[in-house]
Amino acid sequence: MKEQFTKDAQRLDASTADAASHAEYSFLATPVTEPIQRSLFGEILDWMLVPLLLLWPMSIAITYLVTKTIANQPFDHALEDRVAVLAQQVKQVGSKVVTSTTGAARDMLRADDIDYVYFQVQGPNAELIDGDQSMPLPQDEEKPAPGIIVFRNDTMNGTEIRVAYTYVDLHRWQSNAAVPKEAATALVQVGETLEKRAQLANEIIKGVIMPQFIILPIALALVWLALSRGLRPLAELQQRIRNRRPDDLSPIDSGHVPEEISPLVSSLNDLLARLSQSIEMQKRFIADAAHQLKTPLAGMRMQSELALRQTDQDEIHRSLLQLSKSSESATRLVNQLLALAHTENQTPATQPFEPLELSELARNAVQDWVQTSFSYRIDLGFEQPGHPIMISGNPLMLRELLNNLVDNALRYTPPHGCVTVRVRSDEDNAQAFLEVEDTGPGIPAADRSHIFERFYRILGSNVEGSGLGLAIVKEIVQQHDATIDIFNNPHQHDPKFPGSLFRVTLHMERRPAMAVIEDLG
Repeated sequence: MKEQFTKDAQRLDASTADAASHAEYSFLATPVTEPIQRSLFGEILDWMLVPLLLLWPMSIAITYLVTKTIANQPFDHALEDRVAVLAQQVKQVGSKVVTSTTGAARDMLRADDIDYVYFQVQGPNAELIDGDQSMPLPQDEEKPAPGIIVFRNDTMNGTEIRVAYTYVDLHRWQSNAAVPKEAATALVQVGETLEKRAQLANEIIKGVIMPQFIILPIALALVWLALSRGLRPLAELQQRIRNRRPDDLSPIDSGHVPEEISPLVSSLNDLLARLSQSIEMQKRFIADAAHQLKTPLAGMRMQSELALRQTDQDEIHRSLLQLSKSSESATRLVNQLLALAHTENQTPATQPFEPLELSELARNAVQDWVQTSFSYRIDLGFEQPGHPIMISGNPLMLRELLNNLVDNALRYTPPHGCVTVRVRSDEDNAQAFLEVEDTGPGIPAADRSHIFERFYRILGSNVEGSGLGLAIVKEIVQQHDATIDIFNNPHQHDPKFPGSLFRVTLHMERRPAMAVIEDLG
């Protein structure tokens, strides 16, 4: 449905300027927190040295345990031999268990320059046959079969000892079964303190650990030198970049950098290329802006000088009228330049998008152009669907986009023509369309790819303008990840005035399932 609005026209320039100044003030007022710089050299060194320093004491501990096991083996063999020799001396004579160990053999058994050696022979009824009465006895669950020598760790007189023991079968001297079989065994055990074992383990530890105290500092120094040498290309690259002139945006030579740094240099070269292109565009923009401003300023100066020389009131009035038009043109150009700069600096990160209803935004924007359409003697209409169209975007930027499209349509449409703003969506409600349709002379196909360039004007149009409106539209479209297309007006059949249709395609927001159910209800 087409509606005609009669509300007073309002300008968006003041609100856009206020929003720009507010955004600039907010940006300046936000404190900047510098991130803490991390040293690549220090981080690599930490990841190499910290595990090394943690593994070193673990290596010492494991080495010590293995060394003690190795040191025990020869002494256990000697202790086993002593038990075997002593067990061979145990026999049963009649009902009595005796040992044939002589005093010299007993002295040999106890002979040790470092450790104390203890032995004990105990009969079937736990009676002491020979040796030390105070030697601890093995646990019942530790009793092996006769003839099997077993080792255990124990304590005697508060000192740790290593004990080897075995049971001797006394039935081999029995001619009858007078003694019960389960009691016919004698316990033989020999124990010694652990001093020799500890000394040997310490000697082995010293032989293994001491070289590590020499190797570890050498390893640390080699790691330091290797890291310094490996990171030297980074330092050289840093020095080369630091020695460049501020205006030197040429690519960085990647022929002398390691393979791992080559992607970084390639990214820097891409950044430099984009920066060079951006600077060139800014220079061209400033030059074009200066050239465009020069014309209205020169006209204002000429009209003011002419008004000063005139004495006729009508001529003075005519000069002042031309001066007012030139100042209005210059003001519009400056506002358009500010709007373009503001649009280019806006991103979803600096000013997040928000959900908005496109029909309502477009209706409010069109209402501001009703009075202007009266002055142009153009029929300005608005069409919308019967359901809301929700999108996500920046309302100020989208309103600026629509204002520029409507302004462009009103300027190029002849008097008594029509301009229609239309909001609609596709059948799947996935895309929203914002269309501005006019009955003007249309845009030739050859010019449609250029009209969004800054200061581009179609030859022979003879319409006043800054040449920035459609450039602002293109920038806002890109900010919203949208597209804009240009067609001839499908409702216009005049070959002299085919009209134009600008269509902006936006992504619609997916409504929650509950909202869809309510709509269906």
